Amino acid sequence: MTDPIWIADNAPSARWPLYTRGNVGEVFPEVVLPLTWTLYGKAAEDGWRDAFRDLGLLRPGDIDANESMTILGVFGGYCYINASYVRLLGVRAPGGTVDAIDQQFFGESEAPAYVARPGDKNLGSTLRLGGLVLKLLRTTSLPQLEVDKEQVAEFVARRPSSAASDAELLSYLVGFQPLFQQLFARHISNTFSLALVSGALADLCTKAGHPDALVAILGGIGDVESAAPSAAMWDLARRATETSQVNEAFAAGVDGLRERLTEDSAAADWLVAFDGFLTEFGSRGPNEWDLGSDPWALRESLALSAIDRMREADSSHDPRSQATRLAGERALAVTRVLSALKGPDKFMFTRMLRATTLFSQGRERSKTTIIRAIHAARLVTREIGTRGGQRGGPADARAVCMLALNEVAQFLDAPASFAEIIDGRAAQREVLADLIPPFIFEGAVSHPSTWDSRGASHATLEVGAVIQGIPGCPGTAQGRARVVLDPGDPRGLGTGDVLVAPLTDPSWTPLFLAAEAVVVDVGAVMSHAVIVSRELGIPCVVSAVGATTQIADGALIEVDGSTGRVTILET
Repeated sequence: MTDPIWIADNAPSARWPLYTRGNVGEVFPEVVLPLTWTLYGKAAEDGWRDAFRDLGLLRPGDIDANESMTILGVFGGYCYINASYVRLLGVRAPGGTVDAIDQQFFGESEAPAYVARPGDKNLGSTLRLGGLVLKLLRTTSLPQLEVDKEQVAEFVARRPSSAASDAELLSYLVGFQPLFQQLFARHISNTFSLALVSGALADLCTKAGHPDALVAILGGIGDVESAAPSAAMWDLARRATETSQVNEAFAAGVDGLRERLTEDSAAADWLVAFDGFLTEFGSRGPNEWDLGSDPWALRESLALSAIDRMREADSSHDPRSQATRLAGERALAVTRVLSALKGPDKFMFTRMLRATTLFSQGRERSKTTIIRAIHAARLVTREIGTRGGQRGGPADARAVCMLALNEVAQFLDAPASFAEIIDGRAAQREVLADLIPPFIFEGAVSHPSTWDSRGASHATLEVGAVIQGIPGCPGTAQGRARVVLDPGDPRGLGTGDVLVAPLTDPSWTPLFLAAEAVVVDVGAVMSHAVIVSRELGIPCVVSAVGATTQIADGALIEVDGSTGRVTILET
């Protein structure tokens, strides 16, 4: 291995050399902070292995015992997923294909075609996975997710107070590792169970002669926790417009908004509702898997900015009315497919549909549970950083995240002695953050000195040009492209606009309700943008490669969420 570029970097796998930013790019969109990765990067890897072993995909000999990281990795500071190994689900699952796995998890890319190798096919794995599918079809509930919620609630409740000793704070963080591994294993199990049943559902739609029906069938299933914050923000936006004093306070800008609302007694009820929102959803936000990020509870201006954009949206964007529309379209699509299938296939379709719905909900629920636990660890990390600042270290409590876990105890003893290390890593992070890591690499990632800068200029598309992406949520919409690179700066996004974004995590999705449609550079069928847009009823296209650089801001575009086509109508 060449020398690591970033402190969290590891060596790529020798046997499984293909890595991608697909899917993980919306989980860790930025340079991964050292404390985050040294606290639970290995726990994520081990949890993933646990899940694959339980599912029947991971077989003895698949992974080199000397490789501590195989399925996940950090290269040049950015997190990647091992596409080589994940593709095995398409090889080993009965009826699976590598192309289907690529589309589900990674989207459009220039990934090299799969080349079969000795050992890729495994009869034992295929039999296990086949048996698993039958088990999934009989599953009607996921009670373990409620157990996980209870465990996380207990973990959050015993978070050490500011009066705790240094040792108690560190013990709490270290104790998070086994919990994270367990929770992450559950999340991966739900994710790949969903891939198996939804893939089979897609096959039945194709067999019925209606492959296009799948997008509508997966829309509006309800009870998807990742969509709940956006719906709650919509209600807050409606309440804001109905109270003139609150509406006027928003109209004066987000800066100083909390202070203006606090000073006006007429805004008291609205503030109580907003604080309730932060209590329920404050752990969500930008880069929410990383300890050093500021979710809505720590940077409420992001939530207020999203609510501000929603104030101007008309009632057609109401997620409840959209849910009603989507449920109707879903029922029609289901009827259309069922009418074209014969007896046994009808039975299988009904079971596959139930399982797909259940595991779609379960996947998002397991993610929400993990994020709540991470936020508790984040708050303890901030307390450690605050103590370091009080003892002569950096004033910014987040600076401790520039350290590895094994450096934190020494930092608490002599924080000033780490100033040079923290400053050096912070400077290096700034350099890496300004670069675009390769979406795909095989064997070894190129050196960052060869990567494109995020500020590089690109030629924009002419009238009539089409970007072909992946359908996310059905529906067609026209609007002016609003190219937004930071969810905290939506650049006036409002009615009549189409949100064009590089990727989406929960800090982005509330903006969906202010837009006519959404276009995302990266993403796949299993991506956050797709899951949420299908619940909110916003036409969506993901994996529209180069959309943010090739679509001119202000261009009139048409988005077809059923076909994945984005057409330039006017520049």
